[in-house]
Amino acid sequence: MADVVTTTPPSQAKPARLDPHRLRADFPILATLNRFGKPLIYLDSAATSLKPLTVIEAVDGYNREYSANIHRGIYEMAERATASYEETRVKVARLINAPHPREIVFVRNATEAINLVAYSWGRHNIGRGDSIVLTEMEHHANLVPWQLLVQEKDGDLEFVPVTDDGLLALEVYEALLHLRPKLVAFTHVSNMLGTINPVRQLTEMAHAAGALVLIDGAQAVPHVPVDVQEIGADFYVFSGHKMLGPTGSGALWARAELLEAMPPFMAGGDMIREVHLRRSDWNEIPYKFEAGTPDISAQIGMGAAADYLMSIGMDAARDYEQELVRYALDVLPREVPGIELYGPAAEYRGGVVSFNLPGIHPHDVAQILDRSGICVRAGHHCTMPLHERFDLAATARASFNVYTVPEEIDALAAGLRDVVRIFNR
Repeated sequence: MADVVTTTPPSQAKPARLDPHRLRADFPILATLNRFGKPLIYLDSAATSLKPLTVIEAVDGYNREYSANIHRGIYEMAERATASYEETRVKVARLINAPHPREIVFVRNATEAINLVAYSWGRHNIGRGDSIVLTEMEHHANLVPWQLLVQEKDGDLEFVPVTDDGLLALEVYEALLHLRPKLVAFTHVSNMLGTINPVRQLTEMAHAAGALVLIDGAQAVPHVPVDVQEIGADFYVFSGHKMLGPTGSGALWARAELLEAMPPFMAGGDMIREVHLRRSDWNEIPYKFEAGTPDISAQIGMGAAADYLMSIGMDAARDYEQELVRYALDVLPREVPGIELYGPAAEYRGGVVSFNLPGIHPHDVAQILDRSGICVRAGHHCTMPLHERFDLAATARASFNVYTVPEEIDALAAGLRDVVRIFNR
């Protein structure tokens, strides 16, 4: 890969206050009506985010104007496709302040990125009796791959508990590190509780114990400033569709020396340098891990999403979403008698509020809210062990993004009062 100018740290200047009402004009879907003729109130951004017009146009532009394959063609249209695809690598590296774009491996989503590390790094570094430390708040994507790995290798999983107020029990984490785990893996921001974990502190503690660190940043990259150099982690993963980009896009960042030492995850075209009948030589990183034709338009769209987020400023996005969380944590218990909220105080929380109405199943809550155009998630949110920890079968979840406005939280409160009235008739 040709040398690219190393990324530079984000500006330290105080961010301008985000104007969500102005930003909403960038999201065409917000002008639509649901099947009941109600305006869309989208409070499910933790599942997947809405897409701004610049992302839609980037994807459409590739499909309309230069829909060629990448890395092989030497004609103008193919070269344009390759250039746009590789520009995304530079943009994503800049967004998370990666030392070099060649440390960015494109994947379909954070789930694939974690599986890549589990298969490629894990199966060559985890052996019998080795331990991996996770937390009780992990998404299934940061749990099941490690379960499969330790079952195969006869290793062990250990878990950091979650306190009643939704924070990690750091004293237990410190004790678990005395087991000298090979890897510690944890979420940056919980998709159910909204907890923003102290990732730099957790990483420093793990490194002091000799462990490598993988961070699931799927809920962090769209919402908080992420600087992988400042955090100091070894692997960092995230999905494009959570960060205003298309589905089918995502990235793994890892330190170059780790990627160099890891064997390929999948084999086929583009990840090879030379192929002979009985042996092959691998391509350089990151291409060694990018077998086959990728979803080119999706990755180009993720680049446009990275541009959009950087134009807003991630400090401004974080400040605004914290305002929304404070507002929601104030309004919902005041306006909806009996509502049960889960997770930490606003200063420790991202834009996620999970809740229950006593005696009413979350699925019923979500279905009734839909009649008013309000979209919330209902279920276990791919965190069944975390729900078991709190003795919950399911929860409803409202999640925010830069296009969310306080009036939508007011509408949620009014909708929940309607739900209570319907079930109390």
